[in-house]
Amino acid sequence: MTERVISYLPSEGNPPPHPAPRRPALVLPPDSCDSHCHVFGPGTLFPYAENRTFTPVDAPREKVAALHEHLGLGRAVVIQSACHGFDHAALLDALAHGAGRLRGVGLIHERTRPEEIARLHAAGVRGFRCNFLPHLQQAPSEAEIAALAGSVAELGWHTEIHVQGDGVVEHERFIAGLATTVVIDHLGRVDIGRGLGQPAVRSLLRLLDTGNVFVKVSGVDRVSRQGPPFADAVELAALLVRHAPERVLWGTDFPHPNIAGAAPDDGLLVDLLSQIAPTAVVRELLLVANPAKVFDF
Repeated sequence: MTERVISYLPSEGNPPPHPAPRRPALVLPPDSCDSHCHVFGPGTLFPYAENRTFTPVDAPREKVAALHEHLGLGRAVVIQSACHGFDHAALLDALAHGAGRLRGVGLIHERTRPEEIARLHAAGVRGFRCNFLPHLQQAPSEAEIAALAGSVAELGWHTEIHVQGDGVVEHERFIAGLATTVVIDHLGRVDIGRGLGQPAVRSLLRLLDTGNVFVKVSGVDRVSRQGPPFADAVELAALLVRHAPERVLWGTDFPHPNIAGAAPDDGLLVDLLSQIAPTAVVRELLLVANPAKVFDF
């Protein structure tokens, strides 16, 4: 079978996505959702923020859509990246062309006006992201995040938390007390070398038990210390799915910004779902029912 070849413009410090991802052997259920992907640029049309900390490879909506078709994904959630800052033009353009199959997660701050939040909501945005990673600019304070969560709670938005390692432990009580549903990105980016019994993993499990926190079992390539097929991180993802199948989400993280080394094969990432969520019933929850609930499909 001939695989699709997708071309990209190079970007210093951010390797391009895999140019020829394999077609997955795993057939996904209808309306399966990539709950974490990005649309970048193109920079000539949607310029990147002047104060950005990285410049990504251009990954316009057409190429993201082509990848989803190739992988068998019918829905997606586009995450606003720090490289576009608070200018949501690229995200809104993607949502406008998504034919109801896309939702968005934006970036807002204490000066974001209610009418702007209303505009984002009408376009399909259903949450806001908070980065606690230093390479993505200064993290907001817990008080700022709590205030933002309170301002969007009536809209049904969620708060998306991007932490790393012991950040899950540090912010566990705060996360559990937020006024919105909370989504934790990329397995909490735990240090997998410390094993599955480490405090960060125990924090993730306790947060899942609150009933108000979801964890994305995306980013196995980021968390793994072993390389493809990322068995150590797949084991963690499978643990979280077994523990709370009704409160897990999955995404490709395409086009994989800010990684070291070559980007993963997105077809492989899909096929790993047969280990992460080994039954059709659980995959239906992970890929269809849970995203529909969190992102309002």
